[in-house]
Amino acid sequence: MNAILSPSRPKPSEATISDLTTELSRRFGDRVSTSAAIREQHGHTLTWVKNQPPDIVFYARTTEEVSEIVKLCAEKRVPIVPFGTGTSLEGHINAPDGGVCIDLSLMKRIIAVHEEDLDCVVEAGVTRKELNEHLRDKGLFFPIDPGADASIGGMVATRASGTNAVRYGTMKDVVLSLTVVLPTGEIVKTSSRARKSSAGYDLTRLMIGSEGTLGIVTEITLKLNGIPEAISAGICPFPTVKAACDAVILTIQSGIPMARIELLDEVQVKAVNLHSKLDLPESPLLLLEFHGSEAGVQEQAERFGEIAAEFTDKPFVWATKPEERSRLWQARHDAYWAARGLRPGAQSVATDVCVPISRLAECVAETKRDILESGMIAPIVGHVGDGNFHVQPLVNADDPAEVAACEAFVDRLVKRAVAMEGTCTGEHGVGQKKMKYLEIEHGADALNLMRVLKRAMDPHNIMNPGKIVAL
Repeated sequence: MNAILSPSRPKPSEATISDLTTELSRRFGDRVSTSAAIREQHGHTLTWVKNQPPDIVFYARTTEEVSEIVKLCAEKRVPIVPFGTGTSLEGHINAPDGGVCIDLSLMKRIIAVHEEDLDCVVEAGVTRKELNEHLRDKGLFFPIDPGADASIGGMVATRASGTNAVRYGTMKDVVLSLTVVLPTGEIVKTSSRARKSSAGYDLTRLMIGSEGTLGIVTEITLKLNGIPEAISAGICPFPTVKAACDAVILTIQSGIPMARIELLDEVQVKAVNLHSKLDLPESPLLLLEFHGSEAGVQEQAERFGEIAAEFTDKPFVWATKPEERSRLWQARHDAYWAARGLRPGAQSVATDVCVPISRLAECVAETKRDILESGMIAPIVGHVGDGNFHVQPLVNADDPAEVAACEAFVDRLVKRAVAMEGTCTGEHGVGQKKMKYLEIEHGADALNLMRVLKRAMDPHNIMNPGKIVAL
């Protein structure tokens, strides 16, 4: 398939931005900002990706408002960048061509909870913690947990995953339907609340993971789960990262229904201990959680203990009290910030890959060797139950040699994973930084098909330009 690439669209003129600012301010008042500080907050901030702020930030409250502003931007050919909470890591929210950032964080309505159908409808700005707080008294919970308190809309856009993915799946598995504002400003609903459908193209999954390049998700219908009768957690140290990964592989292959199974290498454990005031053994460590009935959880833990004993002589230790379990998982969620404390002043470069579970131990072990040979401080942590792991090099961004060495390391990491029939990103998404790897992973024809879809839906390339595919 030979797609003809259109030239990049020039940035909107100062006059166009000025006119648009005046019009938006007239309609929406103080929910429109051109403050430099606000604009920079809406560009990329979490890693060394250069901050590229939008020209205007608009705080939307309804789907209809999003539609209204998209129509204005389409008319003037002004780029649009959707924004949730800003926790993405690959430059997704940058505005390389300027334009308008549509901030959805005020869209907080939990529209409906259908307890009997185990689903709910929420606006895009609701965060996962806010949703679970609302659901708690109903005996339900939303299982996708990427660590950060991301917005549901942002989690849809990046096809988020997280610590519970091994049992409950990823965003593509729990989204039933979406309300999306297209690049023309039209509002479409991608599906019904039915649990399955054979009616036409799967527009829902086309939008999941599209990173705001095909439209702006404003409402989401989600599958829910009942809160388990029993939840137990534990930790198990291993002599090497490979031994820990081999234990994970055998656990999954044995069919033990783990809820969470997370890997921290010894560098990350040290960081967590310092940051969260814990005393975990500073060796490669698995954090585990089991969900089910009291008897089922007990059986799962015993079976895992038997498997772990084949790879380590260290004990599998329970965290039996809810407060102990919460503290343990909060420390895991704080791993990103904990790692940054290992080298104060250094820039964090968070990246991830995912491989088939059978190649996990090999890929992590080779990556660990690469880190040691490169002389970097780069903790490893991962949702290894589904073959996904993260590496977080800490780099002096003012040292060109360190920057070049880190970029070469990330390049080797990605190519290693793809060579093992894996992917350049298991859950962070493509954004700006991983665009160059899509052809390696998918091939030229598949990448051109993505461009065809993008061009067909967004012919003027106004929706989050410069992400996923270049036009």
